Amino acid sequence: MASESKTSDSDDVTRFASTPPATGLPLWYPTLLDSVSERISQDQQRASLAANQELVSTYWHIGHDILARQSEQGWGTKVIDRLSADLRDRYPGIKGFSPRNLKYMRSFAEVWPSDSIVQEPPAQLPWYHQIALLEKLDDESTRIWYAHHAVAEGWSRNHLVRQIETRLHERSGQATSSFQATLPPLTSSIAQEALKDPYVFDFLTMSEKRSERELEGQLLQHVERFLLELGRGFAFVGRQIRLDVAGDEFFPDMIFYNFVLRRFVVIELKATKFEPGYLGQLGMYMSAVDDLLAQPGDEPTIGLLLCKTKNSVVAEYALRGFKSPIGVAEWATELKEALPEEVSSSLPTIDELEAELAGSGIDEEAGRET
Repeated sequence: MASESKTSDSDDVTRFASTPPATGLPLWYPTLLDSVSERISQDQQRASLAANQELVSTYWHIGHDILARQSEQGWGTKVIDRLSADLRDRYPGIKGFSPRNLKYMRSFAEVWPSDSIVQEPPAQLPWYHQIALLEKLDDESTRIWYAHHAVAEGWSRNHLVRQIETRLHERSGQATSSFQATLPPLTSSIAQEALKDPYVFDFLTMSEKRSERELEGQLLQHVERFLLELGRGFAFVGRQIRLDVAGDEFFPDMIFYNFVLRRFVVIELKATKFEPGYLGQLGMYMSAVDDLLAQPGDEPTIGLLLCKTKNSVVAEYALRGFKSPIGVAEWATELKEALPEEVSSSLPTIDELEAELAGSGIDEEAGRET
């Protein structure tokens, strides 16, 4: 009997390990696979989000306790140092209780006075992101603005820091455009918010003799960072794509597709000051893309003209005569006003944070709990 049982178990294992060929499966199998995979991914994301919110909640309550006791009894930083040592002795397997991190918890509770923070977008961000928001921003409304965008667009901590340093909240929606006159109200608002002015290409190393070709080449060389600066929903379609218009050939600088707006975006690059005549060329490219590249269901193409400088009043006047949705913005390799050196130098580096928070359960690259 024992021998039969063993043989049966072996047969079961053999049958279980055998994978049916893909060719013999029903036609609906790929749909089932996609559905199950999507459900697993969503469950993993929910579990990760819940774990991160629990961590943020714990840190807030620790910070709140420290803040309350300090307010009542006015003790100094030596207590935090002692608390750090005692917590690490009491919980040797748990990291994240360095004096610096406990001070961050206290600051976190101070800038978010209510524990309702754990139900808001900032609580969905990893702790490294929280520290960046604490260190970089003093204004609550601005902090909330960046937290919302970081969650919605999945920014890494480094990208969040860059967006704060380049003052994205001041640049978003600032391009001069004809959207209000050429697009439906809701679409106009979304399209306007999708553009910024100026665009900051701080990853470029332009020569003294700037040219459109050099600018275009460097943007393509750093296309991933270019896409990050363009913002949410942009996908690169191609450079100098040939457009055959009744036998004449035209080559727009760059073509993108925006999945939020569901339309192509033609970008023309200029290394000079804005000239009204540039709009005619861009408008023609947009019409050609609508006829030659757009598919059923795509909305009319949008144009974006990036110039080294522009007179906003001249650009506004020039756009009044256009029925096509076009935005005009400047590009720069750095902001005219940099962060004060004392502010920039006081920020902890990723290496410093990782050294102190190592093993705290945060995977910075993935932006989720490990």
